[in-house]
Amino acid sequence: MNFVELLTQREFLISVLAAISAAAVVFTFGSSFIVKSEMRSRIKRVALEREKMRAEEMARLRGGAATADSRGIRRNAETRSYMKTVVERFDLKKAFQDDATVDKLAMAGYRGQGHLTTFLFMRFVTPLAVFALALFYVLVLNPGDRPLYLNLVYAIGAGLLGAYLPNLLLKNTTTKRQFSIKRAWPDCLDLMLLCVEAGMSMEHAFKRVAKEIGQQSAELAEELTLTTAELAFLEDRSRAYENLGRRTGLDGVKSVMTALIQADRYGTSVGQALRVMAEEGREQRMTDAEKKAASLPPKLTVPLILFFLPVLFIVIMAPAMIKVFGGPVATTVGGG
Repeated sequence: MNFVELLTQREFLISVLAAISAAAVVFTFGSSFIVKSEMRSRIKRVALEREKMRAEEMARLRGGAATADSRGIRRNAETRSYMKTVVERFDLKKAFQDDATVDKLAMAGYRGQGHLTTFLFMRFVTPLAVFALALFYVLVLNPGDRPLYLNLVYAIGAGLLGAYLPNLLLKNTTTKRQFSIKRAWPDCLDLMLLCVEAGMSMEHAFKRVAKEIGQQSAELAEELTLTTAELAFLEDRSRAYENLGRRTGLDGVKSVMTALIQADRYGTSVGQALRVMAEEGREQRMTDAEKKAASLPPKLTVPLILFFLPVLFIVIMAPAMIKVFGGPVATTVGGG
């Protein structure tokens, strides 16, 4: 009973929230020091994806069995066999998966059957976990004088909100990834144009640009590396270009890939197409910068009214107010 009272005390909750805030601040500043380790993990994941793709394509072309690398990947996936069991037993693919689920996961950087199984499992488990936590809070930690049915309604509402949590996290990850790719895409086009005009093939151009662009956008380097692997092992080159546009989900990338497909299909100049797209990318980036600059004055209006103008009025009017209200007092004191 003392433990429950401790959890419901206001000072204890404030201390817990303060500790969580301090931990979040430390994690925010400390995350900038682990960028190199994240970069190494991304490169390792790209290498595994490339080896898996190579094994699948070679098995399809030769009709043989999968290699030892693919068996190693399957062993890594067996650690989450309980998720696969839950997904298959409750038939979650039919309940939660649609035609766009795989594309949404690919836009967020999650590829393969393992990530799809994890996403479906989290969509099934998250609302139940949120419902259980909310029910424990309203019944044990903070029961109050509410009737039982009202506590159940609150818990069910929290569970329904928790059902949207995996989609919100996936959308947030997709937005961050697309922003990183979109910011580095014009520079990527310039580098690719230089490589093509220097006499490189598209495979070597993608590979070279992936190495150079990794410092600016690791996500774009990852996508270019996968495209290099697909260009090397897929029979249809246009399929590799289409996959890059589908994985990123950006209109600018899709338009460039469409131009490359048309240049490859009709034999037109790839360098000319890349030059036009690079100019359009630079113009689009300049337009976005002008839009941000134009939107700055309206955004500063509210802070200006709330914070700057009151202080300015106080500084200007305070001496006059002191002189007006303090004058008679000073005269009376002097006359006395």
